Amino acid sequence: MLPDAISPGTPPAESPVSIDAHRQREVKWMALLPMVPPSQARRNKKVKRLLLDGVPSSVRYLVWCHLSDSKARAIPGVYTQLGKRQRVPAFSDIEKDAKTCFPDQTQLHHFNGPLVSLLQAYLNMVPDIQYSSGLTSIAGHLLLLSPEEDAFWIFASMMDAHLRPYFSANTIQLEVDAALLSKAIEANDPVVCKKLYVTFSIPPSAIAKSWFSTLFVRTLPVDYLHRIWDVFLYEGVTILFRVGLALVQCVRHLLLKATSEEAAMEYLVHPPLACLPSTADAFLNQALMMKLKDDDIRKQRIKMEAQVKRQTQSRTNGFPAMQIASISLPKTS
Repeated sequence: MLPDAISPGTPPAESPVSIDAHRQREVKWMALLPMVPPSQARRNKKVKRLLLDGVPSSVRYLVWCHLSDSKARAIPGVYTQLGKRQRVPAFSDIEKDAKTCFPDQTQLHHFNGPLVSLLQAYLNMVPDIQYSSGLTSIAGHLLLLSPEEDAFWIFASMMDAHLRPYFSANTIQLEVDAALLSKAIEANDPVVCKKLYVTFSIPPSAIAKSWFSTLFVRTLPVDYLHRIWDVFLYEGVTILFRVGLALVQCVRHLLLKATSEEAAMEYLVHPPLACLPSTADAFLNQALMMKLKDDDIRKQRIKMEAQVKRQTQSRTNGFPAMQIASISLPKTS
C-alpha cells in the first residue's frame, strides 16, 4: 500500500471546530457501517478514507468490531461455556500480569474479573497458544473499550487473522518478521541499525517481540495506540513495521548516545513522551510516510517463512542447513 496522508492533528478539545468535526466523523461512520458488510470492510476505500481521517472514541468499539468481523465469529453461549472449564496452566501468570500491565485499572485485577476470564476462555479454546504477557496487554486494552464478550470475539478475530504465530511454540513467524524489521531499519537508518544489531548485538527477535506481540501497548500513549490499532485492523501487520520505523526515528538521538543494550531497549520499548510527535495523528502520519513497501513486506513474509520451514525440515531430517541468522541479521558494514 502506498501510504496516504491523514488529516492534520486534531485541534484542542474545547475548540468548536474540533467538536463539529468530531460529530461529522461520527455521523459518517454511523452511516457507512450499515452499508459495508464487515467481510468487505478491509477492502473498502471509503472505510480506509474515514479511518485515516479519524475514528471518534464514541464509535471506535463498533468500528473495531466491524473491521475484525468479530460478530461473524461469535457463537452464542460459547464464551460462557469456555469460562466454566478448569483453570489453564497460565492462570496465576495472567492474574499477576493483569496487575502489572494495568496497575491503575483495578477492575481488571480480580481473578474472576473480565481480563482473567477472557484469557482463561481463549486459552481453553486454543490450548496450543504459548502464554505471554503480550496477550494480557492486548486483551486488557480491548476490555477498556468493549463489553467483555464482544472483547473476547474481537480478540479471537485479531489472533486468528494476525497474531497467533507470535504466540506459537514454533517461532518461525517471529523470526521472519524480526528479520524483515531489521532489514527495514537498515534501509531507513544504517547507522542506528549498526548500533543496535552489531555494536550492541541485540537479537532482532528481542525488538520485534517487544513491539509486535504487544501491539505497542505500554509503548505508546493510549490515544496514539488507538490510531495505530484503527489502521492495524484494516491493513494488518505491515503497519506494525511502519510504527517500529517511526519509533526508531523518534528516539534516534537517544539510541546514538546509548551506551548499553539495556538503555537502547528502554528507549525503544518505552520512548520518552517528549520524543514523540505532539498528536496521535501526527505520529500515525509519520509512520505512514516511512520508507517501506507494504506489498514487498507481505511477499517477503511468505517467501522467508517458506525458507525457514525448509531449513527447519532439513535439520529435522539430519541434513545441514543455513542458520536463521543468515537471513535475519543486517550487514555489518
